[in-house]
Amino acid sequence: MAPPVPLLAVRGSLGTSLFSGPKCEPHEAFQTDSVPGRSVSFSRDGALFAWCNAKGVHVVKSSDGSKVVNLDLPKTVLLQISPLNSIVATWQPYAKSAESAQGDANLQLWDLKTGTLLKALFQKKMELWCPSWSEDEVVAVRSVNNELHFYENNDFNTIANKLHMQKVSNYALSPGPQPSKIAVYVPGSKGAPSFVRLYQYPVLGGPTAALANKSFFKADKVDMQWNRKASAVLVTASTDVDKTGASYYGEQTLHFLGVNGETSHVQLPKGGPIYDVSWSPTCSEFCVVYGFMPAKATVYNLNCDAVFDFGTGPRNAAYYSPQGHILVLAGFGNLRGQMEVWDVKKYKQVCKPQAPDSTHFAWSPDGEHVVTATCSPRLRVSNGFKVWHYSGAVLHQWDAQEAELWEVRWQNAPYGQYPERPITTQTTPTALGSTQAPPTQAYRPPALRHLPPTASSKLHEDELPQNMKPGSTEKSLSKTALKNQRKREAKKAAKQDAKPSETESEPSIVSQSEPSIVSQSEPSIVSQSEPSSGDPETDKKIKNLRKKLKAIDELKEQHASGKVLQKNQVEKLQKESELLKELEQLTLA
Repeated sequence: MAPPVPLLAVRGSLGTSLFSGPKCEPHEAFQTDSVPGRSVSFSRDGALFAWCNAKGVHVVKSSDGSKVVNLDLPKTVLLQISPLNSIVATWQPYAKSAESAQGDANLQLWDLKTGTLLKALFQKKMELWCPSWSEDEVVAVRSVNNELHFYENNDFNTIANKLHMQKVSNYALSPGPQPSKIAVYVPGSKGAPSFVRLYQYPVLGGPTAALANKSFFKADKVDMQWNRKASAVLVTASTDVDKTGASYYGEQTLHFLGVNGETSHVQLPKGGPIYDVSWSPTCSEFCVVYGFMPAKATVYNLNCDAVFDFGTGPRNAAYYSPQGHILVLAGFGNLRGQMEVWDVKKYKQVCKPQAPDSTHFAWSPDGEHVVTATCSPRLRVSNGFKVWHYSGAVLHQWDAQEAELWEVRWQNAPYGQYPERPITTQTTPTALGSTQAPPTQAYRPPALRHLPPTASSKLHEDELPQNMKPGSTEKSLSKTALKNQRKREAKKAAKQDAKPSETESEPSIVSQSEPSIVSQSEPSIVSQSEPSSGDPETDKKIKNLRKKLKAIDELKEQHASGKVLQKNQVEKLQKESELLKELEQLTLA
């Protein structure tokens, strides 16, 4: 049976509407609500659609538009449906009245089957307003006065467990099946570092309860992202102000925490802000967009090793398709809306479309289509949206004209409902044309326009993706993959040399009694690229010198990309000629 056609919800000054498919035909079973809505939401499986306006909260079935429940809550501004469609949570701004000095409970949980109120709670801040549920709704958690309160089986009248930590300011409950895991963030104070810890519910206390712990300085707030399998968390720590004055955006660092206890600081070779971090749905890699403009984009594996470098470009966001086979790198907001569509299995660029003035981007759950939109209040002119195929063909365009567009949202779908399809690089012509970006010339100052273009006249030098650089012979392999391949080749060569040969007149350097030592600890001695001199001590010195020169080359690349080197690193650069001379003497000896 073919999966259903995904729906698109549109909210604006003209009301709330539902459209069907990429060509956005009006949903026959849903009548447009002409009252301007305040919020819209699909359930996690996409079966229910909810919206709220000045008249109340409405929940209907996505398939046929039949009513599930209507709630008389005209002040509601936010709403969310629990994972198994049991509860709808509503939130309205907290306010005190003459009748109640304490104010009214503004967070309300409603039973979707009966429409009855299950629990009313106080939630003054909009941040983290909604309880977080596990996918089976066995566990729910919310933050209350530096504590995390846990509830079980949707019984919000009884607190089943508590996690008390001083100044807990953020948390993230893991997706996936039981057992549930939770990441908590505690900001630093009085010289103590900030830290993030991982726990597995219900083991929340004791010195050994934490699955992993990562502490760091320079953090006013964090963003924590679990991967789909709940095996690791990426933590983006940021400060509001960069005390060095190098960045308007403050300072950001990226950290990795695994539920197996492994933690790591993700090393980014280019200095500057971290714009976006995105997990692949395959959970085996993640993409980071970082650095001063033009920004770099790099894919890392679970060991935090770089897998592929996309070079630099005008980008500040990364979006994986729901199936994880396509990656879109985009530059929205104050950038010109250029997008790069990549096949991440072959690391081949599919197309390079452009959607100027876009403030929103989202993948359709089918992994074939995307929507880009210009919404108010981010931009109050030229409001509208486009639905297009990832190859660049525009399938539908809607302009708000004199109205305002506030939000567009695709219908959710369970992971795996839409199968992965082969990637096409050929754009299908449509009546609306293509969003392919026209070729542009780099800006040149007026004083240089009468001169022939030279490299020195460029404001900055863009870096090409690693498989498009001139002279790249092993285009499909990353540095880490190449390193592992050389190790395997060296190990194989060592094993072959260790076998006794009848034609050998002289004993081999790699003796049969010591094959494991050479093949594991010093594979470069037996590799064909580094022939042996016959003296083990000389070979060892040559290897150490080449290692130091390689480190100096890496420092040169970092310095060229704008990174400020420390004093000891500058001293290393100054020793390059001395090391080269010593290496030359050893190799000629």
